[in-house]
Amino acid sequence: MSDWIAIGAMGLVGVGIPLAMMAVSALLRPSVPEQGKSATYESGEVPTGTARVQFNIQYYMVALLFLVFDIETVLIFPWTVIYRSALEQGASLATILTPMLAFIGVLVVGLVWAWRNGAVKWVKSPQASRRKTERQDA
Repeated sequence: MSDWIAIGAMGLVGVGIPLAMMAVSALLRPSVPEQGKSATYESGEVPTGTARVQFNIQYYMVALLFLVFDIETVLIFPWTVIYRSALEQGASLATILTPMLAFIGVLVVGLVWAWRNGAVKWVKSPQASRRKTERQDA
């Protein structure tokens, strides 16, 4: 039971210290309300236009695909390191290859799905297409 008390005490300390620091900071910091502090971009520049900018979803899709295949590499590397030693210790080839082939198969199915849905096809934004035609017209 004393182990749980120690874990609970560490949890309380882990939550209590940041909360105490925020409370002390709120009490001690100067409060100088001015209009510039409530602006979205407070560097002395006057903001122009709206803060909402639409980004092409392809940036996020490429980043997610990169993460998936980066994690795949991280998970395959330790498997390749122990592959030979597992064979030498008498493990069957099917026992070693089946989980990794299933893992790679799931990733291949995901890649094929993403490819068919156009996630890896780079599509130019309408704004970029307009700029290109404006340059060609000029």
